[in-house]
Amino acid sequence: MNTLPTRIKIISDTWITATWDEYIQATENPDYDKAKFYYNNGKLRIEMSPLGNDHASDHSIITYALNLYATVKEINLNGKDNCTYRKTGYQDAQPDLSYYIGEKVDAIPYGTSIIKLDNFPPPTLVIEIANTSLADDKGEKRLLYENLEVQEYWIVDVQDIEIIAFAVENEGSRRIRSSQVLPKLKISLLEEALRRTRKTNHSKVGAWLLEQFQQ
Repeated sequence: MNTLPTRIKIISDTWITATWDEYIQATENPDYDKAKFYYNNGKLRIEMSPLGNDHASDHSIITYALNLYATVKEINLNGKDNCTYRKTGYQDAQPDLSYYIGEKVDAIPYGTSIIKLDNFPPPTLVIEIANTSLADDKGEKRLLYENLEVQEYWIVDVQDIEIIAFAVENEGSRRIRSSQVLPKLKISLLEEALRRTRKTNHSKVGAWLLEQFQQ
């Protein structure tokens, strides 16, 4: 069994100083086979918290909404669920959702396991669903996705029913209220869809979204 050196004590949901080799060793440890992994410039994070109903439900409706919007608006889009993106030696991430959009839609061929950003372009849009991880998603992970050079990064705040969206450019990021990679898609519309899921089922919310997107 592969184990980390004893000098490193694994604490879930916490950034820990580690070398790249130690990080890779952790990802190969069967004790963490259900965990999510992140690495950014000498620090690793392992998330092992159970995700639960609220996280899963918001994950589902956001996935449905973006696929529906792209279909109605004839936008080329390919989505990835909990996919690993790796810049060897420097960054590694497993976002809840990620998308290749437009010209990059077919950048990743089938048969690819870990998407190595030494060889492939980064995803256009990355989304984290934040139930218990909000502070980190707004902090270190935001820096991580800036380093990976995604074009947009969204955080779905499950508890406050809010989407915090950023455009990423010039090694930094800024808040936006309408997506730039999914043109004319207002963040407020998705937030309203999230609020509706608290009162009714996803089929009814999907019908409402379809009506809005067709206007």
